[in-house]
Formats: sequence, structure tokens, C-alpha cells
Amino acid sequence: MPREELKHLVAFLTVARERSFTRAAAQLGVSQSALSHTVRGLEARLGVRLLTRTTRSIAPTEAGKRLLLTVGPHLDQINAAPSYFAARRRAKTPQELTAHDCINLRLPTYGGLFAWEFEKNGHELKVRVEGQLVFNNIALRLNAALAGFGLTYLPEDMAKTHIAKRQLVRVLADWCPTFSGYHLYYPSRRQHTPAFSLLVDTLRYRG
Repeated sequence: MPREELKHLVAFLTVARERSFTRAAAQLGVSQSALSHTVRGLEARLGVRLLTRTTRSIAPTEAGKRLLLTVGPHLDQINAAPSYFAARRRAKTPQELTAHDCINLRLPTYGGLFAWEFEKNGHELKVRVEGQLVFNNIALRLNAALAGFGLTYLPEDMAKTHIAKRQLVRVLADWCPTFSGYHLYYPSRRQHTPAFSLLVDTLRYRG
């Protein structure tokens, strides 16, 4: 099956299971409009309506339910063993990443491609990886990894749901540094402005 058709089926199955374009789009890391366009395109190619859409709900049609039951389990099996590693050995050290297809990140303020940062036993290491894909946001890199285009460097909270569903495989876990979070430093004076006090209370509440 061509990769593009596979992506369209995954889009439909995600919407059908979530019963929501909003939740499905968030899970896939795409816009709702793009996801709706993809599903409509799949319906047009198959010549049958797969989803019933109302202002309050999304539900699969009879044809959609049949597709969900017949194709869904097979796609789940594909996701259970990410296709990128089907013919590749997993990297065991950061240096071995140079032999892999990596999905790069370009930051306007960084001055080029972001070097992947690793740390183990107090030893810090930066690796400049290579690959055909370069993006400037997390959602696109996540989508590319889910589609099996290569390895990417992501915050754990963006990938953990997909790891739990066995859609992604974590690599070099023992080399991944932990981010302790942001810290706020301010003078020890007792009198703070109302705006500053509100900011501190808001951050404390959300934390």
C-alpha cells in the first residue's frame, strides 16, 4: 500500500475512533481543516461516505464501521512495530545516529540546524544528524516520525502517548537529559507590585 494511502486510512481511523475531528487532529498533530480534507478525499476515492457529520457529533457510517473493523486491526499491527526499524538496527549510542535518517529541526534564532543534545553520567554530547526532512515545529516532526520517515528529537510529553500505544519507539533513553523546568528569580523585597504577585500566584497554581 502506498504510504500516502496509509496516512489517509490512519486519519480516518483516528477520527472514527475519537468521534471528533478536534481530538483526532490533536493526536495526529495536524489542523482540523487538513484532517477534514484528507477524510473527504478518501471518501471521494472510495466512492462512499465513511463518516456522518453533525454540529454535535461524528460517527462512522455502516461503510465506515466495516472499514474500521476490517482495516483497523491491520494498521494497529503496523503501528505496533514501527516501520522505520523493520530493516534497521536501533542506535545504541548517540554517535550511531549518523548512520540513520533523522528528521531535523531548524530554529530561526539558533543559526542553523539544531544539534541533538545528550547527557549520560555527567558527560554531555551534541550530535549533528543528517536526513532528508527539516522542519521548524514539533507537530511536523512528530507526524514525520509517526509516518516512519526517520528518527526525531522530541520532548517526552509530546511522544509518550504514542510510545504507550506502540506507535513510536524510544531510542537512547539512557542518554536523554531531564529538563528540570523553568525557575523564577526575583528580589527578596517584601513589597511586590499587584501584577507581579498575580503572576507568581498564577504560575504556582498552574504548576
